Amino acid sequence: MEQLDWQAVRNAANPSSIRSNMRATVERMEALLDKPDGPGLLFDKDRSDPADKVVQVSDLDTERPLWIVGDLHGDLLALEAALAAMRDLALPPDEGQPRVVFLGDLFDDQGFGLEVLLRVFELITDAPDRVCLIAGNHDEALSYDGVRFASSVSPSDFADFLNANLAHEWIERAGKVAVRLFARAPRALFFPDGLLVAHGGFPLADLHARLGETGDWNDPMCLSDFVWTRAHPKARKKLPNRFSRGSQFGYEDFAAFCVLSTSLGRPVTRMVRGHDHVEERYAAYPAYRAHPMLTTVALSRRLSRESFGPYERVPTIAQFVEGTLPRVYRLHIPADMIREVYPEFAPGNPESETIQEPH
Repeated sequence: MEQLDWQAVRNAANPSSIRSNMRATVERMEALLDKPDGPGLLFDKDRSDPADKVVQVSDLDTERPLWIVGDLHGDLLALEAALAAMRDLALPPDEGQPRVVFLGDLFDDQGFGLEVLLRVFELITDAPDRVCLIAGNHDEALSYDGVRFASSVSPSDFADFLNANLAHEWIERAGKVAVRLFARAPRALFFPDGLLVAHGGFPLADLHARLGETGDWNDPMCLSDFVWTRAHPKARKKLPNRFSRGSQFGYEDFAAFCVLSTSLGRPVTRMVRGHDHVEERYAAYPAYRAHPMLTTVALSRRLSRESFGPYERVPTIAQFVEGTLPRVYRLHIPADMIREVYPEFAPGNPESETIQEPH
């Protein structure tokens, strides 16, 4: 997509404007999470119980668009471009706010983590039944012990930012709400047409025998694999490495999982995920042709931990299409706009990424 109203997108990506509504946004989100029957997010009705984090979606309205947004890592510009594209492509035009599944990783890697979080809060509180938020590894890693925030993943600059602003009531409360929200967020969705939706992957081969016996999708190790595992683009199989949560899988590993899942009453034929920051911001590896897999991320810039490729990137979003992989849309944000929002500094410069503004 190249013909969006880019100036409107740039105007919407306004950190000061978003922060000016922070108190109201956080209060609304707190009230939603405090509801006795839960916040009522998209697909919450399909949970087997409130603690179910591996959701088997019983019925999916395929007449209304459903969008999938991968890793944002504080990319406020890409988020606003994604929302503008959804509105531009909405059918019918009076449908209102589109249905969105976020694949997690809203913050870290500098950028505007707080503002992206607040914008997602706004989307949720405006229409809870149209937003599903799946936890990514950076989201799951964020914690609060009653005194300070911490993170078990690197980079963890968002936790550092929250700790630097503990004296700011509404920033601290925003962080606490984020921890609460991600603690209850799904780790995976099983759609009725065979699509698996998760941030990272699926339970690896060493868990299959136990999962086949117990049928316990919410086993902590299974939940971890949905969030943390990575796709190898060409390998047939990869040995699970339990010394690292980021263990890889191959295409035959995914095929074996599809067989197991089908035997447990949750047929899987393909998958959409985020997690891997591929250079083109989307990938459908040919090796996975028997059981296709789409990786999509919404990042408009090269992150400091990405060593190669151009600085300006083309973020992607995907639209659910029944019976096949989601349809990918590339958002061609003008390069000068990306550099205006995220100036590129010399390598090694301590300001080599946009720094969260003091509050």
